Amino acid sequence: MIERSIGVIGLGYVGLPVAVAFGRKTCVKAFDINRERISELLDGKDSNKEVDFHELKKTSIEYTSKIEDLKNVNFFIIAVPTPVNESKTPDLSYVISASEILGKILKDGDIVVYESTVYPGATEDDCVPVLEKSSGLVCGEHFTVGYSPERINPGDKINCFNTIKKVVAGQNKATLDVIANTYAAVIDAGIFRAPSIKVAEAAKVVENSQRDLNIAFMNELAYIFDKLGIDTNDVIDAASTKWNFLDFRPGIVGGHCIGVDPYYLSHKAERVGYYPQVILSGRRVNNDMGSFIAQSSVKRLISLEKNVKDVNTIIFGATFKENCNDVRNSKVVDIFQELKSYGMQVQVCDPMVEIESLVGIYGENAKSWGDLAPASLLILAVPHEVFKELDVLSFAQDCSVIVDIKSFFDREYIADLGHSLWRL
Repeated sequence: MIERSIGVIGLGYVGLPVAVAFGRKTCVKAFDINRERISELLDGKDSNKEVDFHELKKTSIEYTSKIEDLKNVNFFIIAVPTPVNESKTPDLSYVISASEILGKILKDGDIVVYESTVYPGATEDDCVPVLEKSSGLVCGEHFTVGYSPERINPGDKINCFNTIKKVVAGQNKATLDVIANTYAAVIDAGIFRAPSIKVAEAAKVVENSQRDLNIAFMNELAYIFDKLGIDTNDVIDAASTKWNFLDFRPGIVGGHCIGVDPYYLSHKAERVGYYPQVILSGRRVNNDMGSFIAQSSVKRLISLEKNVKDVNTIIFGATFKENCNDVRNSKVVDIFQELKSYGMQVQVCDPMVEIESLVGIYGENAKSWGDLAPASLLILAVPHEVFKELDVLSFAQDCSVIVDIKSFFDREYIADLGHSLWRL
């Protein structure tokens, strides 16, 4: 049972699913500073394609870009981006701004829960002072805070908000009880009570840092086995027959979670006097994969005696992961830029992404499906499900090079078509 009035601040890939989950049970006030975002949600549309029209219409959500409309809310959930800047250091500007805005309407008895990914200590050391300054109130005396790390997986319709166990933490037991009971009303997978806010914050960055490192290990194996002439996936298939082998696969790591969160953890480590070795090493390996893929593609072309500058190329997929339309921090850009440095003609196509968004990144190289020209180098960078329905290989010229980053195609089928296959 939800006894509190719910308000969600930030309606992006994380905030909207949170608002929708609560909106199925109770009336929710949902705030975002982006008026265009509010306008589309009022029309029942989600440009992120995380929540469809019918799901939005089943909820009781009041969308607004005016924080004053949330003045009667007493349980706030902040879910705004926490990226890194160009120097790979944490950028807390969004969460600090959200805290400052919220502070203007904060009152006695309110609870503020942060879902944004941060380094351990950020909620209490960075956000609470902003809330106090903006509101004129004292945390622990007038209002309290908690933390519950978001675990939204964009594009995943199975592992979604209500089916993933929720980690919750509060600054005291009474606050933790309220937070746990409130989330329990909308989470089917259960609640895990972390012993402190710092523990919950650390758990989130560890989750994604672990995955980043596991993929980095596989990517390093891909480097090694490429030089040895061994197929990496064949090796993994064989190794996976052991009961305790972790079946991770090589690939490009981008987006706003796995490729970002390790920097939050390493940043905090450095601030307390420890320079991480393994974490940052994994980041370097993963950051170099785009260039490695492009260079390997060029080498395969040269081995087939093709003039690289005469080769037309198509990159299929531009998002940071499959089955979503989010192009933020996608490492497909690295592949594109490396190929362009060789003077190659490169087309980029992604049916999951609006062409305007692609043009904003790739300019005239962005193409819709119907405008693609045949090519002798095809790179399937992001294996969207939609590519199973579309004939990607129909654009391949005779004796083309097919680069299959995630082993989407059948090797024998590619060989029967007379093409040369390279994959991680």
